Amino acid sequence: MAIAPSITSSTDSNALEDSGSPVHAPGLNYFVFALFFIFGGITSLNDVILPKLKELFTLNYTQAMLVQFCFFTAYLVIGIPGAQLVKRVGYMRGAVVGLLTMMAGCLLFIPASQTATYGLFLFALFVLASGVVVVQVVTNPLISLLGPQKTVHSRLTFAQAFNSLGTTIFPLVGSVIILGSLAGVTAAQLSGAELDAYRSAESQAIVRTYIGLAIALAVIAAVVWMFRDRLKGERHEASSLAGGFELLKRTRFGFGALCIFLYVGAEVAIGSLIVNYLMQDSVMGLEEQAAGKLIAYYWGGALVGRLIGSAVLRVISPGLVLTGVALGAITLLAISTNTGGVVSGYSLLAIGLMNSIMFPTIFSLACEKLGARAADGSGIINIAIFGGAVVPLLTGMLADASGSLATAMILPALCYAIIAAFGIFARRPA
Repeated sequence: MAIAPSITSSTDSNALEDSGSPVHAPGLNYFVFALFFIFGGITSLNDVILPKLKELFTLNYTQAMLVQFCFFTAYLVIGIPGAQLVKRVGYMRGAVVGLLTMMAGCLLFIPASQTATYGLFLFALFVLASGVVVVQVVTNPLISLLGPQKTVHSRLTFAQAFNSLGTTIFPLVGSVIILGSLAGVTAAQLSGAELDAYRSAESQAIVRTYIGLAIALAVIAAVVWMFRDRLKGERHEASSLAGGFELLKRTRFGFGALCIFLYVGAEVAIGSLIVNYLMQDSVMGLEEQAAGKLIAYYWGGALVGRLIGSAVLRVISPGLVLTGVALGAITLLAISTNTGGVVSGYSLLAIGLMNSIMFPTIFSLACEKLGARAADGSGIINIAIFGGAVVPLLTGMLADASGSLATAMILPALCYAIIAAFGIFARRPA
């Protein structure tokens, strides 16, 4: 048994939880898959704009990691309010609010570019991420309801494959549009008015990308609004704004929430540094755009792994699978940081394959038997995604302090070690 329903039909919620009956909403699976694709792709674009902004504003690794810090801080700030909003207006209308907030964040890149101000770029990313949080509060528990409870692990993993499809495609396109526009000079060579003009001109590639996304999000929001009443009999258990934090007293859920914090942090830290890591002469010595294109292999590995994992998780204990892939990630990090050339580069990229089933498996293991508290649980899990702000920033600080990206990879390795322990702890049903 995994995530119990957080929305019910007209039948009693306890009866529904006991029977594990799925919610009947024809065609809604496709809508959820599309949302996974969208917020996954937008999140992965951070890995492309981070090296771009690092060059434009001549940042060190700690300063550049503020891109991820501001983006993922939204999970801390919006997680619980987002869950309360969804419980008040419903899943479909909540998705519309999230999509429109994402659109607003995309449009904020326009004034950020016009003023060539790093702080405004960071604010735009925070607003964009706030919308992503609301959408994610909708999708994770909703996909668990659209089928039998006994297959929730594999179904959530399959849905996450669409997330990975977005994270694979968006960096490929983004690296061409955003990184491919770099001029023959760098920001470090300029000053004063020339520097401001350079930053404004070069950031236009970012603006064009996010304006295109804003238009697409507006269209999708309009379509979702048309089907806002598709989900019938939706009900949620009432709770206070901070009521969800009571769930952390459950050892299994609390440990799982910690592992979501560490997993997202490790995944984002590695993804954020891929371009700079592969550009090192000791690794592959690539140009920025060429290194940016290889980000797709990192996220593409997660796509392949989730497709495979959705089948594997039907026959092998999810906890044991989680432990296996976490140990695999540690092994690949050790290989990458102790070798050079293509072996070092591609072993780092292969960690995406290990990451593949971690989020959905940790989420479903942690949330077993939450019943009508599933929306609260999803809100807390979304707060735990704040790890994507903290761990990358600490990794950047470690890289600056040690002068070595290889040394900085010790921190993600420690995160994976704790995740491996959770897999053993949660190998049996709650």
